[in-house]
Amino acid sequence: MFAIIDIETTGGNVKGEKITEIAIFIHDGEKIVDSYNTLINPEKSIPYNITRITGINNEMVANAPKFYEVAKKIIELTEGKIFVAHNVSFDYNFIRREYKELGYDFERPHLCTINLARQIIPGHVSYSLGKLCADYNIFIEGRHRAAGDAEATCKIFDIMIQKLPNATQHFHEKAHKALKEVKPPSVLDKLPNACGVYYLLNNKNEVIYVGKSNEIRKRVSTHIKNQSTRRTREMMAEIADVKYTLTGSELIALLKEADEIKKLKPKFNRAQRKENFNVGIFAKANKEGYLNIEIGTITKGSSPIFTYETQKEAKEHLFIIAEKYGLCQKFCGLYATQKACFGHQIGKCDGACIGQESVENYNAKVNILIDKLSLKNDSYLLVDKGLANNEKAIIYIEKGRYQGWAYCTELPELNKEAIKKAITLYSEHRDTLNILKQFIKDKKVERIINLGE
Repeated sequence: MFAIIDIETTGGNVKGEKITEIAIFIHDGEKIVDSYNTLINPEKSIPYNITRITGINNEMVANAPKFYEVAKKIIELTEGKIFVAHNVSFDYNFIRREYKELGYDFERPHLCTINLARQIIPGHVSYSLGKLCADYNIFIEGRHRAAGDAEATCKIFDIMIQKLPNATQHFHEKAHKALKEVKPPSVLDKLPNACGVYYLLNNKNEVIYVGKSNEIRKRVSTHIKNQSTRRTREMMAEIADVKYTLTGSELIALLKEADEIKKLKPKFNRAQRKENFNVGIFAKANKEGYLNIEIGTITKGSSPIFTYETQKEAKEHLFIIAEKYGLCQKFCGLYATQKACFGHQIGKCDGACIGQESVENYNAKVNILIDKLSLKNDSYLLVDKGLANNEKAIIYIEKGRYQGWAYCTELPELNKEAIKKAITLYSEHRDTLNILKQFIKDKKVERIINLGE
């Protein structure tokens, strides 16, 4: 038996918001055999933007039962059944939270019709409830109301049952297996409150998220409690275990986190997974001595001011920084002309393109840009705390390019060959450059040893 459920709430954050409506349809694997629907007084004001979506306002729930008054009914209806919902982690976690506040541990085997639909009825552009219903010509009577959305979920559920042989048996096995694999509360107990990198793993032992924190246990606990967005709810539903590596140094933790994300490509680190920064911007003097900013391919030994994935991305950024630093669009390769650039015509360029701005003045602005965007073009060691009291972490920059890091009880000889033998080499990319620039700027390491050119 299945309890197909939908709720409406005062907002998306399970920690601070409350349920305003619940609908439950009991499905025996063939048809709906029972149903229940009620508004719930959330004992707090419903925001106007939520009322616009659901149509539920404060007046409608003023005389509705409070959650504790319907709690027994919900337990009775769902007892011995599989909890089913579209994006189940949202509905399930909200209901669990309500029961937790009453001192009761509500736990049911549960299934997500989004995940099931992706497996059983593939090929849809979107698996949102509205889009799926549109694809199957299912009319939702009361969209964004609990009964309307729950009934629509029942109809999608029926379609999947028809598509999959032995569907109900498959659903029961899947739901009960997932319940057994839910992370135990003790997952936090083994974590230290120390600086390092942590890895969130699913039940296949795959890394789904990599993070850094000065207090790992506290940070992972925040993750587990955070249900504010669909992405965080999906991530929390997948966590089966947590692993970690201590680093001592916050800078090493940030560099290691950035490198691990590029290497492992965890599904929930989407924004940081980019790794092919093969395009850069470079400074090169023209025959008059003006420093031109050029877009080019990064090669071994080259020293880009900044790096990008594509030429388009580099060009779009150049337009922004040219205006910000008062640079000439012609000398940035953004406006092809023999005369004044467009920026000069609208007062954004001081006329370097037609000789009105001196070489010294213009190049000083370019050098300010270079100083802001790149590491200093010399060689140095950053020294920071290690994992033990008698140990140091060293990070090596050679001619403005990040090389790698190591732990050592004694500093290596201060020559490039000895340092390179001591460190583990790591790839440089935009994230590492930004991390290093910020730490150097804020002087957040214990010591900087300049090695010269």
